[in-house]
Amino acid sequence: MEITFIDETNSVGENKTQEIDALLQFAASYLKLPEDTEMSVTFMDNAAIQIINREYRDKDMPTDVISFAFEEETDEMPIIFDEEMEAMPRDLGDIMISIERAREQAEEYGHSYDRELGFLALHGFLHINGYDHMTPDDEKEMFGLQKEILDAYGLKR
Repeated sequence: MEITFIDETNSVGENKTQEIDALLQFAASYLKLPEDTEMSVTFMDNAAIQIINREYRDKDMPTDVISFAFEEETDEMPIIFDEEMEAMPRDLGDIMISIERAREQAEEYGHSYDRELGFLALHGFLHINGYDHMTPDDEKEMFGLQKEILDAYGLKR
């Protein structure tokens, strides 16, 4: 899977980016995603994520993670490609993570910043793969899978 990382804060560093990449690669393998899958992760501050939260979710406050899935369930007919056309990679979407909120929540929840950053990245990753927590059943499924992947990867509280 190809992941594009953008660090708007210039504070995450290559080691943390590699850790998040490894976790998301593990999760992609866990979900059996195709090799030619693409996505992006942007690290930002509270002010930047608040603007996105306000514009797209009508919530004028910073949040920890926002995801934009490019593939949505729809009743529309799929695009049919000519057999001779080069296959397009599957683009899952974008994940935006507030580094400030990750630090605040790590302290609030009493675990490491690394664990919180990994949790938020995986949470957004599951959203762009069609998982949600809008109903109790959906929440149980998504949070169960989230814990399963984090435990299998070894990133525990």
